[in-house]
Amino acid sequence: QVQLVESGGGSVQPGESLKLSCTKSISIPTRYSMGWYRQALGKQRELVAMIASDGQTNYADSVKGRFTISRYSFNTVYLQMNSLKPEDTAVYYCNVQSDNARYNSWGQGTQVTISS
Repeated sequence: QVQLVESGGGSVQPGESLKLSCTKSISIPTRYSMGWYRQALGKQRELVAMIASDGQTNYADSVKGRFTISRYSFNTVYLQMNSLKPEDTAVYYCNVQSDNARYNSWGQGTQVTISS
C-alpha cells in the first residue's frame, strides 16, 4: 500500500495562514487523485481539496478562494490555507486514491486549530 507522510498544521489566529504538505511513498501507475479531507470534532470527514495526476483540481465550496492545492512533484502535494476561520478547525487527513480503486490510503492526520 501507499504510505503518506504529512507535515504542517498547528494553531493560528483567524485570518492567518498555514501550509500542509503530504508525500507518498511510491509512484502510482494509473490516474489518481491526492489531497486532503478534514474531520471536525463530532462531524463527518469531508473533502477539502484534491488534485489529480493530470492536474485537475477539486475544492469544497467552503474553501474556494482561500485554499490552494498544488503539486511539487508527482509524490508531494501542498495545501496552502489562507484567511483561516475558526470553522476550519479540524484534523486534516491526506488521502490518495486511484480511479481504478486499486489504491486508497490515508495519512495519520494533522491538527489545524484556528482560534483567537
